[in-house]
Amino acid sequence: MSVKVSVVIPVYNAGSHLRECIESLMKQTLGECEFIFVNDGSTDDSRAIIEEHLPLDPRIRFINQENEGVSIARNAGLKAARGQYIGFVDADDTVEPDMFEVLYTGAVQWGCDAVISDFESSAGSHRIVTSFPLPRNVKLDRGYIREQLLPEFIKSDVLNSVCNKLYKAEVVKENRVAFPAKVALGEDGYFNVLFFSGADSAVYIDYCGYHYKETAGSATRNIAEKDYFARAVQVYEARLPQIYTGLLGEKEIAELKSEKLINTVMSIIHLYFEPSREMGLRQRYKYIRNMIGSRTVREALPIYLENHFSNSDRYRRMLLGMIRRKVVPGLYLATAYSRMRNR
Repeated sequence: MSVKVSVVIPVYNAGSHLRECIESLMKQTLGECEFIFVNDGSTDDSRAIIEEHLPLDPRIRFINQENEGVSIARNAGLKAARGQYIGFVDADDTVEPDMFEVLYTGAVQWGCDAVISDFESSAGSHRIVTSFPLPRNVKLDRGYIREQLLPEFIKSDVLNSVCNKLYKAEVVKENRVAFPAKVALGEDGYFNVLFFSGADSAVYIDYCGYHYKETAGSATRNIAEKDYFARAVQVYEARLPQIYTGLLGEKEIAELKSEKLINTVMSIIHLYFEPSREMGLRQRYKYIRNMIGSRTVREALPIYLENHFSNSDRYRRMLLGMIRRKVVPGLYLATAYSRMRNR
């Protein structure tokens, strides 16, 4: 049987969520699938849960390795993949039964190297469907990818997730696309930049089949363990793939990088000033003060203000003004008021 889609699932101490993830994959209506679970040195019962399900579905494959991080685990799955297309699922999350059939059908119908879809995130009973500023159900050619998608990866994180996409395996292998080793956050964006730099076509379909569960220990929320600003600076200062030098001038690249950094800074301010048991208020206050006073923010902020201040809403202009003047108490009060208003 030829494999149409390989789904790579890195697993590290996924706990009870792993059963839900596996069961949602076993319900996939696309028969010609393989589900490659890469156990990344879990110390809980994750390995036992995977092995328990192995005899129940011939599409399940299992790789066990020492704990080396999500990027290396995904790369191990990529190396083992036999499918025409490759998808990714995180072990905390679930997918609709027709997820990979719909994405694969879209890839074949449009003859594309990549398929992009919406995804839903949830925290408790609160659910948000994330969509993107792209034309739907239209084949996006290489010109569009170069002029619209690749700059989007510089200025924003909105398209970064690999879990709402399907990637043509041939493009991955020909361009040696892989995840960066030893990167705690941002590995998805790196993978997408490499992939779409070598892709000739993509399609954004009108479909939402991926359900991201935001948990207390989620890699994107754990402020005690993840230095979000350090990662943002790393992204800001990183050398871009060579394809960008032929697409954009230095001034435009600086504007896009500044936009991403300052938007990330504002998101971090909201995140760190939310009530938290992981880190005391004094420590979070100091983190914000050091962040907005850093050389990188002081360098990027004037560029951002020149291009975006006049188009920002009143609340964002207020935050930007306080960042510029380094008024941390004002930022704390503004974000608290914003939370109260949005309850």
